[in-house]
Amino acid sequence: MEIIDRRPNPHGKNTENRQRVLSRARQAIQSAVRDAAAQGRIREIGQDSAVSIPADVLHEPSFHRQFSAGARHYVLSGNKEFVKGDRLRRPPGGEGASGGQGSGAGEQGGGEDSYRFVLSREEFLDLFFDDLELPDLVKREAAATTSMATSRSGLTSDGSPSQIDLGRTMRRSMGRRIGLKRPKPQELIEIEAEISTLEAERPLSDPQFLRLQELRESRIQLRQRLARIPWVDPVDLRYRRFTPVPKPTTQAVIFCIMDVSGSMTEKMKELGKQFFMLLHVFLEKRYEKLEIVFIRHAETAEEVDEDIFFTDPRTGGTVVSTALELTHDVQNERFPADKWNIYVAQVSDGDNISSDMSKVGRLMAEAILPVAQYFAYVEVSLGGMLLRSETDLWRGYKGIAETMPHLAMRQVQDRRDIFPVFRDLFARRMAERAGE
Repeated sequence: MEIIDRRPNPHGKNTENRQRVLSRARQAIQSAVRDAAAQGRIREIGQDSAVSIPADVLHEPSFHRQFSAGARHYVLSGNKEFVKGDRLRRPPGGEGASGGQGSGAGEQGGGEDSYRFVLSREEFLDLFFDDLELPDLVKREAAATTSMATSRSGLTSDGSPSQIDLGRTMRRSMGRRIGLKRPKPQELIEIEAEISTLEAERPLSDPQFLRLQELRESRIQLRQRLARIPWVDPVDLRYRRFTPVPKPTTQAVIFCIMDVSGSMTEKMKELGKQFFMLLHVFLEKRYEKLEIVFIRHAETAEEVDEDIFFTDPRTGGTVVSTALELTHDVQNERFPADKWNIYVAQVSDGDNISSDMSKVGRLMAEAILPVAQYFAYVEVSLGGMLLRSETDLWRGYKGIAETMPHLAMRQVQDRRDIFPVFRDLFARRMAERAGE
């Protein structure tokens, strides 16, 4: 039996296998990108970075012709060093001519080749944030921005041939030919056929001779009129016209709330800052038109700029309701709920004065969550402290989250936990993917 593969693929290749290889390579690079980011500092995310992936990820299966079954021996032409029966030694360190890097290779095998890629900032961020998204970003009213898009705006008599409107052009051509009484080609065909019939008859009677003369004159006139009145004239041409118009886009704002009170140790604050730095890079990459409001609080809350939020130290007591009140006031004043998509991200160690918890619960249930599309709460603590009993803030939020599922809660105790938690909070939901 002989199989002939006539598909338009490279020789010996298979489309499905090639797609699997490409998908596997992309997944390996994404995994390497996230590992590289997890091992570095948050501020370094987005810079040009080098990542390595195993060489076998890029292996592509192919079809080979089997001439005969059983064990076979080969002697390759051009060999001046080895003879039949010699065993080839593995290069020291697993380094070959392919330029890959080896790990743990030796005479016993077991090495693993890898390939190294240098990714630009845009490539790194595209892979790192590939499956992340703010949930329900297009829920509320769209507002006009400075971004522009082209829109159909009628027809014009001049333009690019690629934009010609054939239907409208042919309708104008037909109207012009009917108005000018352009002869139909069929009329000329019929006259020529009658002339041929008369010329074939010999001799012609006087009426036939006169008829032949009339037909010849009519043929000349028809040809002249057909030449003067073309099928399609430049005045018939119509082109589709496009004009730039403002492109509607969705307005969104995210409130970043961080506890900087005395109960937050410097390591806890550093974890919180790293989470918000990662969130900041993500938002800057994905959403040009998204507003970010930075709010920090101890016993009082204040709105600050990005530099102060990430660098300026502060300490004091803990009153969480002050931050929620400020968030609600800023939202009411600058970001109406009927025109803006509102998101909130909060980082805290979970401590709060007991007398303030009732106010926190009321603000969350009545003021913040009803207008927010997503609220992400991240509770930070040092290693081993997650085994303690639930904090006041966690316990209060947990009760609210049971009835309001758009309140998401996660815990972080080490820098390595930030990336999995961030991806868990902002991963695209399956329902959203199905709607794309």
